Amino acid sequence: MENSILNFAQQFGFRPEIKNEENFNKNIKEFVVGGMGGSHLAAGILNVYNSFLNIIIHKDYGLPDLSQDLLKNKLFIASSYSGNTEETLDFLDEAYSRGFSVLAISKGGKLIDFAKKNKIPYILLPDQDIQPRVALGFTTIALSFVICKESLDELYQLENKIDSKSIKTEAEHLVPNFVNKIPIIYSDTKNQIISYIWKIKINETAKFPAFKNDFPELNHNEMQSYEFVKKYQNTSDLFHFIFIKDSDANSKISTRFEVLENLFEEYGLPVTSIYLEGQTKFEKIFNNLILSDWFSFLLAQKYNVEPEKVDFIEKFKNKIS
Repeated sequence: MENSILNFAQQFGFRPEIKNEENFNKNIKEFVVGGMGGSHLAAGILNVYNSFLNIIIHKDYGLPDLSQDLLKNKLFIASSYSGNTEETLDFLDEAYSRGFSVLAISKGGKLIDFAKKNKIPYILLPDQDIQPRVALGFTTIALSFVICKESLDELYQLENKIDSKSIKTEAEHLVPNFVNKIPIIYSDTKNQIISYIWKIKINETAKFPAFKNDFPELNHNEMQSYEFVKKYQNTSDLFHFIFIKDSDANSKISTRFEVLENLFEEYGLPVTSIYLEGQTKFEKIFNNLILSDWFSFLLAQKYNVEPEKVDFIEKFKNKIS
């Protein structure tokens, strides 16, 4: 995994093409992306880049619970890095069976076999032996190629802009403060996919619990729970908060970050602030996500766990198959 993170910027050299393009409807501007785990994350990243994109993210079997009239005008994009995700195969099968416009994105597996057999448009991702959560350059470019080609130039530039090695140095300074601590990651609502990706990378790579929430919603419920520290200090010692801050955030949200950080300090709850840094939106996003990769990878080393494999998830999949 270390080399995958170190060489992550190379993923932005990927130039996708649509196979069976003669069956691809280029005029649809509404999308449903079906995918699980790391395979749907690119859709969330595109929503951060452009909140006006009409994307529904579906993380389940079947199709979204919408009327036939609403569904028929959408392109159903089945995204599975492995190509063998059970829920995503079911999503594609139902969309295709009901006569909707469909497209598949994968590096192979049953998803591409189904697309080839039925002459469904598909994008073939580079076949690298990496986990979907570390393939976000590939999947974001592929999805952008279908949904918003105007974003591709900015993505392609990241191949020469991202310096993964220097980001590792930043992570090395962060990690010692989080050993044997449960990270709780907060962002604003606009960037909630970023805090979510931090959470899942810690879960999957470091094999450790982590949780996330978003401003301003957390100010109306979750933050009240931390008053318990007055009574149970030993329990509160387990937590360390990460505040992901964006200079472009609403000034009222920035104030909420500041006030809550001060209150947490009064309660003895540690907070580390991490800023989205870069000249463009995608540069900000991916600089931060590579930091999350290094952070979780270095934590895995501290905990002496294998960072790449997800044995518990595979054991679960085997039992339900």
